[in-house]
Amino acid sequence: MERGKGSPGKAPRVRAILAGGLVLGVGAAITLAAWNDSDFAQGTFTAGSFNLQGSTNGTTFTENPVGSPATLGFTTNPANLSPGDVVTAPFAVRLDGASTYDATVTLSTEASTGSLAGLTYELTQSEDFGCAETVTETLVTAGQTLGSTPASVTFDLAQGAGTDPGAPVNLCFRVTAGAVVQAQTGSTTWEFAAQSQ
Repeated sequence: MERGKGSPGKAPRVRAILAGGLVLGVGAAITLAAWNDSDFAQGTFTAGSFNLQGSTNGTTFTENPVGSPATLGFTTNPANLSPGDVVTAPFAVRLDGASTYDATVTLSTEASTGSLAGLTYELTQSEDFGCAETVTETLVTAGQTLGSTPASVTFDLAQGAGTDPGAPVNLCFRVTAGAVVQAQTGSTTWEFAAQSQ
């Protein structure tokens, strides 16, 4: 009988030990949850740039916006034309030293005023600046009506190395007077539109 009474007395101790073990188990789980690790990655994005410049003398290059275009220096006075006269003017374009992309340049006629009747032109490209140089490519064939530009007249410009400007493309405008009318006067403005490649 005493032994029977003693057995129930041991049960609370076993429960107490089990309860203590459960508490330790919970503590171990909290400790394991504290192990963490992370990796991070970042990207920085900066847009490139390019800027087109033009020159009427092959040396000084400037920006020439639509409001103040460069004035072409024709070899013969274009204000005193008669039938059969041919006047020429060199022009060059390049990318400035801050440009970080090559570009494709498209030629178009921006605007024309007055009378250009009887006037045609040709646009050529050469290795060196000046209309007396050997032609390397014809961009606009002779006989093109002044004040108009054929579709898809393009050429490429390369960016420079480091902060140096890119190599210029040298152009020559040749305007021929046909059946012009006495005292007629007019002007035309070409646009060189550059798009990054």
